[in-house]
Amino acid sequence: MNLLKHVAIIMDGNGRWGIKYKNSRNAGHEKGLKTVEKIIKETVKQKIKYLTLYTFSTENWKRPKNEIKFLFKLLENFLVKKIDKLHSENIKLKIIGNKNFSLKLNKLLNLAEKKTQNNKTLQVNLALNYGSKTEIIDALKNLVKKKDRLNEKNLIKYFQTKDIPDPDILIRTGNTKRLSNFLLWQLAYSEIFFEKKLWPSFNERDYNRIIQKFKKIKRNFGKI
Repeated sequence: MNLLKHVAIIMDGNGRWGIKYKNSRNAGHEKGLKTVEKIIKETVKQKIKYLTLYTFSTENWKRPKNEIKFLFKLLENFLVKKIDKLHSENIKLKIIGNKNFSLKLNKLLNLAEKKTQNNKTLQVNLALNYGSKTEIIDALKNLVKKKDRLNEKNLIKYFQTKDIPDPDILIRTGNTKRLSNFLLWQLAYSEIFFEKKLWPSFNERDYNRIIQKFKKIKRNFGKI
């Protein structure tokens, strides 16, 4: 049975769910946040140590300004209302990506990371303003700057995920089958599950079905 340490999720379909059921993309984002809370709770229950959520990509800046503003306000409210609860549950919050946001949001993100930095039950990585190609290029620039020898071990030292094990599983909801510039290096040997359900409709039962399927997969890593 495979040991499961790290689950990564592309939470696709919030806007489409909102249009379909509420005639509002923003309503989908609100509902999707409820799903995030459920999946965090279930991840703790399953004793999985790392959960990485693709929250806002470098490409998402192309969305309408009003939607982006709503998303960041939603995140601000979540941090204000929920960080104490996450901390009390021994959950660590880490941001991967470039914190190129408002002073208020950056402050809240930094406070959340600092407050939860020693927690051990679960590490939740929020990929915010994150793009894997940018991460790899930045790592290469830093490696050259430090005059390190170019090899896999040295390059990984400059990734934002350097202290995080590679994902065992990638889940993408929303019936879309692509990686969308998410953890391209780190997902090299991950088991990938594409789900038809839109993210707000994804639930604990769906999550556990994937977990159980993963545990039974024969993983060869190039061997027979």
